[in-house]
Amino acid sequence: MKANHVSIAKRLLLKLMLRCALPLASVLSLMPTVQAADEPTYRFSPVNQASIALSADYWNPIVAYVSEKSGVKLVLKIGRTSADTTAYVLAQEVEFVFSNHLFSPERDKLGWKVFGRRLTPPIHGQLIVPADSAITDIAQLGGKDVVYPGPEAFVSYKVPYAQLLNQKIDTKVVFAGNTDGALAQLFSGKVAAAGVNSQLAENYGRRENKKFRVLWSSEPMHDLALMAAAKVPEKDVQAVAKAFAGMHKDPRGQAILQEVSKHVGLTQEAHFISSDGSEYAPYRKFYQTAPAQLR
Repeated sequence: MKANHVSIAKRLLLKLMLRCALPLASVLSLMPTVQAADEPTYRFSPVNQASIALSADYWNPIVAYVSEKSGVKLVLKIGRTSADTTAYVLAQEVEFVFSNHLFSPERDKLGWKVFGRRLTPPIHGQLIVPADSAITDIAQLGGKDVVYPGPEAFVSYKVPYAQLLNQKIDTKVVFAGNTDGALAQLFSGKVAAAGVNSQLAENYGRRENKKFRVLWSSEPMHDLALMAAAKVPEKDVQAVAKAFAGMHKDPRGQAILQEVSKHVGLTQEAHFISSDGSEYAPYRKFYQTAPAQLR
C-alpha cells in the first residue's frame, strides 16, 4: 500500500511539473543555481540562427567562459524561434543580447547599447534556390512559396522580402522558426526558394553537404551585435565586453571558440571584438526606405 501511495505521488508531481513547464521556449544554462544574494544574474539572449540544440552547443561554453572571466553571472535564455527570443527582449526579460533586431527607430528608443560584435566576413541577405532548381531569376518566384526563418529576421527576411516587394513580385511567405528549419524545407522541396543570411546558408551547406544557387544578394553588412540593456550598470557592461573581446587572446578561450565554431559551421577564426555600434548604420538606413509592413 505504501508503494502505491508513492506511485500516486510521483504521478501527481509529474502532472504538476508538466503543467508548470514552459512551452518549448527554453532557458538553457550552464550556470550554478546557488549564488550570493548580492550577485545579480543577467540573462543573455542570442537570436536563434540555428536549432535550439545547436545554439546551446555554441553559446553555453561561451557564456560560461565570459561569466567566469568577467565575474558577471550570465545565463542563456533562448526561445523556440527567433521571434520568441526577440519577444523576451522587447518584454525586458533579458539584459544582454546578440541581435540585429533592435535598430528600427522605435526599438532604438529602448536604449540598447552595442558593445561588441562577432568578427566574421560581411554577410548578405539573399534569396536562394537548390542548385538543381529550374528557377534562375527572382521574377520567377511570383506566386510561389518562399520560406524565411521568421518575421524578426532582419538579414534573412526583411532585407530579401523588401526586394521582392519593391519589384512587385507577389510570393507566399512561409516562416520556419530558424534558418535550419527554413533550409530543411527548401532542400526537401516544400518551398521554391528561401530568404537567408549568406553566412548561415553557407554554414548549413557545409554541415549538410547541400548546394544552392543565389538569385539575389544584398549589399554587405556586419554580423549581429552584442548589446546591453540600458538598465545594466556600466561596470558590468564593461566587464562582459572585455571578456568577450579578450576571449580569443586567451589560449583556453580560443580553444573554446574553435571547438564551438565547428558545431555551427563557422571558421576557426570567428571571434568577438569591441564595437561602438557605428558599423550598424546600414541597418538603420534600411528602415528609412523599407516597405511599411517591414518597419
